[in-house]
Amino acid sequence: MSWWSDLRAWWADDGIAECTFPNDPDVTGPITFLTECKLRIGDAAEAVFDWMQANFSGVFDLIALGLEAMIEAILAVLQQPPNTSWISDVRLRDASFLYPPELHPFLIIAIFTGLAWWLHRGWKVPALVALGFLFIVNQDYYEETTESLTLVLSACLVCMGVGVPIGILAAHSPRLYAGMRPILDLMQTLPTFVYLIPAIVFFGIGMVPGLIATVIFVVPAPIRLTHLGISSTPTPLLEAADAFGATKFQKLRKVELPYALPQIMTGLNQTIMLSLSMVVIAALVGADGLGVPVVRALNQVNTGLGFESGFIIVVVAIILDRVLRVKT
Repeated sequence: MSWWSDLRAWWADDGIAECTFPNDPDVTGPITFLTECKLRIGDAAEAVFDWMQANFSGVFDLIALGLEAMIEAILAVLQQPPNTSWISDVRLRDASFLYPPELHPFLIIAIFTGLAWWLHRGWKVPALVALGFLFIVNQDYYEETTESLTLVLSACLVCMGVGVPIGILAAHSPRLYAGMRPILDLMQTLPTFVYLIPAIVFFGIGMVPGLIATVIFVVPAPIRLTHLGISSTPTPLLEAADAFGATKFQKLRKVELPYALPQIMTGLNQTIMLSLSMVVIAALVGADGLGVPVVRALNQVNTGLGFESGFIIVVVAIILDRVLRVKT
């Protein structure tokens, strides 16, 4: 038996590859080995996911409960006036509301408009926000818009809460960032549809798997930008802080974070925009929002519905982008 046959037998016996060599030993060689021995990448990934599901199902259930509670809380604030169902087991249709529910969208619009004015101290951006939301109400997409905003805000909280600390650690540990870089590249380049498969396996159907897939796709942005901001802090500033006897935490809080704030805010902007780009894909796993009418229009080949819902997504993206363009 040739050494190619020995190598084939070793790979096949250990389950590393699935070899389908021809029976003729004369054609057994390096080219045949390369083309006929398939590495079991898919089988390995499936085995890992099966092992995680068998051993960490309780952890995934806890994560799902926490994320679902956060999503329901944000959605309740955006869609319902304060009512008795928030503090009791009364059904929503039997609850007592603080004010008529039909006025709630206009109160939320007023809050977003006030936030835009507070951030920009001008009338142009607040006017754009008010007109954009009034257009959404006019097109009867307010409920879907709040569902998509809930997904975006939830992804923002998770991504910034995870990404900023990891970016800070990576900025202070070049070896850690060097090891993380291939993983971040993989998370950003792997097709987003691939994330949906394990999300469904671990978390089922609904908003939670859509949120998980969104977080995996989006979280590299705040990590990279936080790392960039912290690591680009000028050396003279750090030396001055050391000269005054600042501790590591004081340097981080009073020197590095203020200097990196523009980059961190850019990471927040990118997080929101990338999360909004996932609303259609998240709809494929049962997440509510503006992606649902888009998917329905695609299935029905309904050009009018597709353009209408797609235009609403554009309006929401413009509103969020203009509100977040704050000079720091």
